[in-house]
Amino acid sequence: MKTNLGNTDKIIRTIIAALFAILYFTGVVKGVIGLILLILAVILLLTSIIGFCPLYTLLGLSTKGKEPEKK
Repeated sequence: MKTNLGNTDKIIRTIIAALFAILYFTGVVKGVIGLILLILAVILLLTSIIGFCPLYTLLGLSTKGKEPEKK
């Protein structure tokens, strides 16, 4: 599995996941919408930890940038 997330993308995903979790656990967002946000938070956090997004692979995207060539 080749990573396809850059550092900025990982940071943004982590911040959004934290925001979704805060909204859910403080009771600002409740019910089905709250559960959906919580599931999205887990997915965003996991993808930022492993550095791989399956959706990016399907769309042919990458935010990682180019790696320097090895000699």
